[in-house]
Amino acid sequence: MTPFQPLTAAEGYAGDVTPQVAWQWMCSGAAVLVDVRTDAEREWVGSVPGAVAVAWKQWPGMVMNASFDAQLRTAVPPGSKVLLLCRSGVRSVAAARRATELGLEAYNILEGFEGTLNDQGQRGRVSGWRWHGLPWRQG
Repeated sequence: MTPFQPLTAAEGYAGDVTPQVAWQWMCSGAAVLVDVRTDAEREWVGSVPGAVAVAWKQWPGMVMNASFDAQLRTAVPPGSKVLLLCRSGVRSVAAARRATELGLEAYNILEGFEGTLNDQGQRGRVSGWRWHGLPWRQG
């Protein structure tokens, strides 16, 4: 697999990529990384430097962001790929499908920012953007 190849194809969007491939694409300018987590998640848990914040849903209540489409179109230049990041790689699938419906070449970032739960119900211990040691900042 070349560094600029998705890990897997997917139904309803272009495919899934690892956090490492997403970082490579973002750094090379091959794609725009869009963080679809809530404002609270980014503020309290951390964020990726250079990522564009476009919430899929908002806290409290996890209500759909009525401006998602417009904000995403503003964030991603025509012809660019978009990488979608959430907490665990689930909301970002829905966002990638919507981005595809909007005509974008959209990819889900596997594992998300915090990763999957371990046996003790904790995130950030077995997978995720931070666990892989990729750049991030707090607050």
